[in-house]
Amino acid sequence: MSLKKTVAATSAALATLATTSLALAQTAADEGAKAASNVHDVKGMAALAAGIAIGAAALGGTTGQGKATAAALDGIARNPGAAARIQTPMILGLALIESLVLLAFVIAFFLQGYARS
Repeated sequence: MSLKKTVAATSAALATLATTSLALAQTAADEGAKAASNVHDVKGMAALAAGIAIGAAALGGTTGQGKATAAALDGIARNPGAAARIQTPMILGLALIESLVLLAFVIAFFLQGYARS
């Protein structure tokens, strides 16, 4: 898929997500009638946010780890003598990337706990 098509598809998806919230917005006249459902709506959105957060973190983490590993292997292939000096920073970088994914998992876990309370 070309970059132009990817940008167009991503823009369309973001525009859809941004405009659907407008359809669910309530007016000042509806506040009294829908006040009881707001608690459940917020909890539902927190559960949805938890799912999106862990999905985005997993996608971003795997993409970052794949690019870091590919760059390190490319460097080792070009200069096999520097393998030890390349491998240590690569493993440190992979650990830091994985820690961000785990942090997103913890945040999603807390959002799920909020959605259930």
